[in-house]
Amino acid sequence: MNGQGFRRVAVFDIGKTNAKVVVLDSASGAEIAVARTPNMVLRHGPYPHYDIDGLWAFAIGAFRSFAHEPGFDAISVTTHGASAALLDVAGALALPVLDYEHEYPEAVRMAYGRLRPSFEETYSPHQTMGLNVGAQLHYQKTAFPDEFAKVATIVTYPQYWTGRLTGVLSNEVTSLGCHTDLWDPRHSRYSSLVDTLAIRNLMAPIRSAFDPLGRIHPNIALEIGLGTDIPVYCGIHDSNASLLPHLVSRAAPFAVVSTGTWVVTFGVGGDFDRLDPGRDTLANVDAYGRAVPSSRFMGGREFETMLREIGSVREEYDHGAIEYVISIGVMLLPNVVPGSGPFPDKSARWINADGVRAEHRYAALCLYLALMNQTCLDLVVDGGPVIVEGPFALNETYLVLLAALTGRAIVAVPGSTGTSQGAALLTGITPRPGAERRIEPATIPGLLDYRRNWYAALA
Repeated sequence: MNGQGFRRVAVFDIGKTNAKVVVLDSASGAEIAVARTPNMVLRHGPYPHYDIDGLWAFAIGAFRSFAHEPGFDAISVTTHGASAALLDVAGALALPVLDYEHEYPEAVRMAYGRLRPSFEETYSPHQTMGLNVGAQLHYQKTAFPDEFAKVATIVTYPQYWTGRLTGVLSNEVTSLGCHTDLWDPRHSRYSSLVDTLAIRNLMAPIRSAFDPLGRIHPNIALEIGLGTDIPVYCGIHDSNASLLPHLVSRAAPFAVVSTGTWVVTFGVGGDFDRLDPGRDTLANVDAYGRAVPSSRFMGGREFETMLREIGSVREEYDHGAIEYVISIGVMLLPNVVPGSGPFPDKSARWINADGVRAEHRYAALCLYLALMNQTCLDLVVDGGPVIVEGPFALNETYLVLLAALTGRAIVAVPGSTGTSQGAALLTGITPRPGAERRIEPATIPGLLDYRRNWYAALA
């Protein structure tokens, strides 16, 4: 069966904070069923790691509950990046799947720094914690040599799940090209690090994100209550899943801002010469294997962190609050989450915030997000619309401010995320444009002076 014949597609979608199983209707593009669970990090064992057994039980339970109502006839997978699974000869985990927010001892970090390829080879900047998958592999190999000696195959994270569903192991370029240090995007091949770490023979075969890996394993089909004639597609990195529908339907230049725990800005038709490894810019690799200039900051995590500090507030556009904050210069400076984004060496602080009400701090927080995102845009692409996917597409204050700061139209694509829809497109179904809202740039008195003062305060 080709993709045009699929009526409904089930997507297993693992974000850094939450995971879900979604069933999408191919005729309308609508999410007609969804189940969610937190993505837990377990602290026991050799290092913090993802609750793989819990995620598997959740996915199987959701597939079972959706098998007949509403039903589905294909499966796709999308996950966050910066993760890989190390499998033994039987296909079981030789080591737990490491949480990329785990920080290694300084000696390990320094040793890896001497091994990693140049930015000019990989377009992958140095990252803190385990955000470079190469750093994870170096750590696991050196700190746990006995366990690593049992590794027979290394797979990227979406392909761990599709491999578990089908028994077919693979790697895929959107995850390999996601600041891993393992990929050379200019030549579409592994980087020199793969040989430096002596793992080339362990890397699973590379398959296209669009490839049907095989049918769901008969034992799993029986457990779910399905027939065995359900194809499982190779899978894709989540931010690249958000990008995919726009690659199909739009002409460059444009930017896609994929929001979640991370805010990732893809500059389609952008300039690689602008990329600065010291400012968290990189080349992502899209579903077709093409390098895309990108920048990012941990905006979703920062937003949630600051909301907990600010307290209860009405999350709606308040022109008066914006005007007041601009007039007295209430500012939040980066970084709420240190070590990443365009200002990685800065530490968050408030300016002129003593005694201001919660709604004014909220307005300043949205100004902070819009200023950070404008900086990320400036680092990768000029011109064209800016498409905002995911939770921030519902944040009216951020959207209005981003349009005003950039002077560019903002196209908000509401919904939980664009990741599930993008992952469903891997099956060959016809893209169905969702609801969009266009925000044209407006003049906000004092905003440009506020921006100059914000940058001056950073200095």
